[in-house]
Amino acid sequence: MTSFVLHPRLEADTEFVADFALSRVLAMNDARYPWLILVPRRDHLTEIHELSHDDRTTLIDEIARAGTALKSLPGISKINVGALGNLVPQIHIHIVARHPGDAAWPGPVWGHGAAVPYTHDALKGFVKGIGTAIAL
Repeated sequence: MTSFVLHPRLEADTEFVADFALSRVLAMNDARYPWLILVPRRDHLTEIHELSHDDRTTLIDEIARAGTALKSLPGISKINVGALGNLVPQIHIHIVARHPGDAAWPGPVWGHGAAVPYTHDALKGFVKGIGTAIAL
């Protein structure tokens, strides 16, 4: 049995969407970009290569599933995937939907100004909509 605990910074900056077989799916609270974070529910891991072979395979499938859901949103032309972990050591993968004209286009989203939180209703709407899309 796992004693999975979400890192406090991820807890503060995100909203729960769903649980995949391996990963907790979170929505980043930044209205500038549709953005999901996958957190494999494995304790004390910081790097993808630390996952078992089966978990790495599952993670790639889950990244693809999240990316497909985000790419289905109107106007999205590119999906960026990153695993930085410099501020949050807990293993987690960012899946960010991008389009020409977004706040950081064509550069990376990291380090491009402060997050712009969704309104309460907009965040709930995004979470509900993307939750439905990833369930398909």
